[in-house]
Amino acid sequence: MTHIMKTIIKNIKEIISASKHNKNNPKKGAEMNKIQSLKDGWISISEGKIEDFGTMKEWNGVENWNETTIIDANQGYILPAWCDSHTHCVYAGSRESEFVDRIKGLSYEDIAKNGGGILNSAILLSKTSEKELYLQSSKRVDQIIKYGTGGLEIKSGYGLNTKNEIKMLRVIKQLKENFPIPIKSTFLGAHAVPKGYTKSNYIKSIINEMIPEIHKQGLADYIDVFCDKGFFTAKETEKILTVAAKYDLKSKIHANELAFSGGIEVGVKMGSISVDHLEYTDESQINLLLNSNTMPTLLPGTAFFLGLDYPPARHMIDMGLPIALASDFNPGSFPSGNMAFILSLACIKMKMKPMEAISAATINGAFAMEMNQELGSIEQGKRANLIITKEIPSLNYIPYSINENNISKVLINGQIYYNYDSE
Repeated sequence: MTHIMKTIIKNIKEIISASKHNKNNPKKGAEMNKIQSLKDGWISISEGKIEDFGTMKEWNGVENWNETTIIDANQGYILPAWCDSHTHCVYAGSRESEFVDRIKGLSYEDIAKNGGGILNSAILLSKTSEKELYLQSSKRVDQIIKYGTGGLEIKSGYGLNTKNEIKMLRVIKQLKENFPIPIKSTFLGAHAVPKGYTKSNYIKSIINEMIPEIHKQGLADYIDVFCDKGFFTAKETEKILTVAAKYDLKSKIHANELAFSGGIEVGVKMGSISVDHLEYTDESQINLLLNSNTMPTLLPGTAFFLGLDYPPARHMIDMGLPIALASDFNPGSFPSGNMAFILSLACIKMKMKPMEAISAATINGAFAMEMNQELGSIEQGKRANLIITKEIPSLNYIPYSINENNISKVLINGQIYYNYDSE
């Protein structure tokens, strides 16, 4: 008879987002500030999944010490790992020259019009082999996990032709196969119009060449469109997504980052999984989202890095919306996958309460990737992708202590992926 090794985490100050009665709904409005927890706890893990949990007073010890790994939380908190539902972390090189250009006064749109921005990344990517692109990207994914992320979405969008978009998606596929966290792949061919194309001709290429070939190779879970001023219109977005739906590609949309683009309206109409950015959002759009299953996903890192106005998160939550938070890790507008910093920005710049930010970065982020059945909360049967914090005064300390590393250990599938205490 084969014995299954178990892991017990003990001496936990508080287990956050712990529930044995799963409603399997995103947290909306006032619910985002209400997180179930269990003080002075333990968690048992078997075959990479959460088996059970309770208080130390209820703990009956270990039946067989030879078949059990004990992890002492040393009075740290345990949280579900972050669920980062919007990244572009597969890219080549870097774009620090544009960072300097913005300091000198150029806007994101000015840089794009002069051939920089996304087009600059497309040039770099076209010159980079698939092997080298994987090596660069795998280092980023490794760092993302060390920051505490246990579920990830990665977009293409720096290829801008069939060959290079497929190259990016093949790299994402390799990352899925070689890293222990669940990763969703999103085709973002409609990220910008490459040089040498009219917009109408490029849309034809996306519809007639890219989508069918990507579907044939099974390389994408979702499709995305940059529906914004200077990029793709609402009408063009709907046209692309209508074709994608025929190939069973669900949609996510870059919406309203730079202007009122109509992206929210198209997202709701098309039943998109999420609409992301939303710096420009008014009352009518909030009401549209309230009557939909589309997750509003906010990316405060981008507003911070580019000097944009922040999305009206406080008003959205007060109106009863769910909110997800994501990093938007990319080379041009937020070159970091540090979700703890995203929580800090959400609290400082968007007036989200710390518990709301945690809900947005865990269970709601999981819903924004359709990973809610396996990630986002501490429940029996879910993956044991967990953050063990250092001994900190309270959960509020995480967003308060900007850029301080409060992580003791990151567990992925019940195994210690990284132990900061051993550094």
